[in-house]
Amino acid sequence: MQGLMMDYPLTLNAILGRAERIHGRKEVVSRRPDRSLHRTTYADIASRARKLAVALSALGVRTGDRVATLCWNQPEHLELYFGVPALGAVIHTLNPRLHAGELSYIVHHADDKVLVVDETLLPVFESFRATRTFAHVILIGHGGEMPDGMLSYAELVERADAEAFAPRVLDETDAAAMCYTSGTTGRPKGVVFSHRALVLHSLGSAVPDAFCLGESDVVLPVVPMFHANAWGIPFAAAMVGAKQVYPGPHLDGASLLELLAGERVTFTAGVPTIWIRLLQELDRAPGAHDLSRLQTLIVGGSAAPKSLIEAYERRHGLKIVHAWGMTEMSPLGTVARLPRHFADVPEDRQNAFRAKQGIPVPLVEIRAREAEGLVPWDGQTMGELEVRGPWVARAYYNSEEGDDRFTADGWFKTGDIVTIDALGCIEITDRAKDLIRSGGEWISSVALENALMAHPAVAEAAVIAVPDPQWQERPLAVVVLKPGQATTQEDLLASLAPHFPTWWLPDTVEFVEEIPKTSVGKFKKAALRERFNAPPAPVPGGLDAAS
Repeated sequence: MQGLMMDYPLTLNAILGRAERIHGRKEVVSRRPDRSLHRTTYADIASRARKLAVALSALGVRTGDRVATLCWNQPEHLELYFGVPALGAVIHTLNPRLHAGELSYIVHHADDKVLVVDETLLPVFESFRATRTFAHVILIGHGGEMPDGMLSYAELVERADAEAFAPRVLDETDAAAMCYTSGTTGRPKGVVFSHRALVLHSLGSAVPDAFCLGESDVVLPVVPMFHANAWGIPFAAAMVGAKQVYPGPHLDGASLLELLAGERVTFTAGVPTIWIRLLQELDRAPGAHDLSRLQTLIVGGSAAPKSLIEAYERRHGLKIVHAWGMTEMSPLGTVARLPRHFADVPEDRQNAFRAKQGIPVPLVEIRAREAEGLVPWDGQTMGELEVRGPWVARAYYNSEEGDDRFTADGWFKTGDIVTIDALGCIEITDRAKDLIRSGGEWISSVALENALMAHPAVAEAAVIAVPDPQWQERPLAVVVLKPGQATTQEDLLASLAPHFPTWWLPDTVEFVEEIPKTSVGKFKKAALRERFNAPPAPVPGGLDAAS
């Protein structure tokens, strides 16, 4: 016997239609390159998305064609988020922070037909333009001259007739969007999101124990719309009718604070490096910015040190909430919201929980595996995290590379080494490739990094493995000091000693001005390993921030 429910397709058209009909007057605010603020509404976004679909259809874009974007967090990008899939085509967001060679590979591998580029990102396009011919290149202009051979986004949309839009009959399993992984383990790999996955992800991420989004929220996604769909936040915010605020290309602390305070933002999300810079800005002028409406700062992309979480709460009354996920997961997997029974436990235990990566959101299943099999949920045994769910990839696009990431029984192997406690809360101890194996024993680089960044003089810290003739590998710490601060190797190691076995402690601390980062803000440990391939001589004393 089958249920007698309607077969209602889960498509992005349903999300946009609701936003237009129920929340059409809600604002979408963005900062333009000239720093001015642009204001529009969901009703306008929906109308322009339909006109965009009409215009793209007239240019020959057909079902399944890929439309690439080189854009910031801006309203035109939101129009593309909905307008391209409404046509049955696939929006493919390109990361402008990637190297030209990577971008050239990605647009060829995806076989992108059309490119939409923001005027401020033309230099990025020019860096790989000669390697790929697009049927059309469409420019989102800001007052500059229109380059030869390009079409004006504004003119295409304005000239199109919204009434000419014929709603496509879409299957919820049709492709809607496409992103490529950052390529940290080989070539970038394509992840193709279906309409169904994005709709379910929006529902799952909006629930109270996940992002907890509602109509009364004002949402500012700092995480770029070109990175894993801005963690799905634009879709989820539109679904619930929350006001959206976009920073455009201005991601400095002062600009973000101005938007957070001026637009009365309640929810924001970004990688740890963003919140480290914002904390420095807040500390320069405590109380100067009214952030009384700000309820949640989501941090993801990499682990936020416990010291950062405590600094925001104790010095500024703001709560950071850890989330974890991957591009292959659309991307949300877990969120570290405090369970109810933690309300009465001491603050240090609460913060210890909040520093973990959290409990799986509804419909995401987790398990961890070591060589001997699945690990117990005891909060101690480490294993590689495996996941499955309705918004988790089952394969990579047009590529056999990476097929070993999918198990025979339908789980995705994340590459993250974790413990899982009795509550189902995961704590990432490392990436599989970043674990340090010293004398046959494992050392967690993440644990050492978080402890180093708790030191009052340290801004950033990365720990890598370097070769050792006796122990095979030993940890080396790379440290960036806060402006005006000074410390020594001996002082840093002494601060670690009470918390770790002696053999965990780095043999050497290297003081640098900057730690290289990936295009999505994570520490680029491969570059550090290349730079410090051999163990350097111990540093006699320390260096101040100016060295």
